[in-house]
Amino acid sequence: MKRPNRILVVEDEEAIRTGLADVLVYHGYEVDEAATGPEGLKKALSGKFDLILLDIMLPGMDGYAICNAIRDNDRRQPVIMLTAKTSDEEIINGLKHGADDYVGKPFSVQQLLLRIEAVLRRSLSGQERQRTLNLGSLSVDTENLSGTREAETLTFTRREIDILTYLAAHSTRPVPREELLLKVWGYARNLDIETRTVDIHIAKLRRKIEPDPKEPVRLLTVRGAGYRLVTGD
Repeated sequence: MKRPNRILVVEDEEAIRTGLADVLVYHGYEVDEAATGPEGLKKALSGKFDLILLDIMLPGMDGYAICNAIRDNDRRQPVIMLTAKTSDEEIINGLKHGADDYVGKPFSVQQLLLRIEAVLRRSLSGQERQRTLNLGSLSVDTENLSGTREAETLTFTRREIDILTYLAAHSTRPVPREELLLKVWGYARNLDIETRTVDIHIAKLRRKIEPDPKEPVRLLTVRGAGYRLVTGD
């Protein structure tokens, strides 16, 4: 029998934390909780969780610092950030620090559950992952989540590799944002969700793979159609 997915909820507001835990347990998840930043970090680094729900504003250590520490330890660990601040700056900060997604408070429990299911679902399910991507002078190792360009070594998150792999597999055409949300994030077609998550991840990738992120030559925006990755030399 397959074990239930384990979720860590790091949230200092007791009513929200216990409410989330109750809902998740009701839907078949195993749940652990943390009320402070240091406690959340200690549990998060144990490697025992399939997903971490991480509030940004926490006593002792904020969610950004925790997410950074998680990514330094394990770039494959799924993280969804919970935030009461949904300004562009807050969202960009959360995703820039390595979160897979964000959910703004107050949130619909149903939408949160759908996002949790999507993040937990294996990205690129049923597709064979190309081991090495050659992007000019940059060689990307998709298994080790790393890349090399001459003497420079780059690191990627699991989500960034999933995006590159999917775009590389469809490099003959532009891939719409909605298709990336469906195929890489695993969101259902009928889930009403913003596309900023995709755009911010694309911007992060450009800063890593482009010689000049302001003038991209590898990860192109095709106006009105989506994104296209130029592979090879």
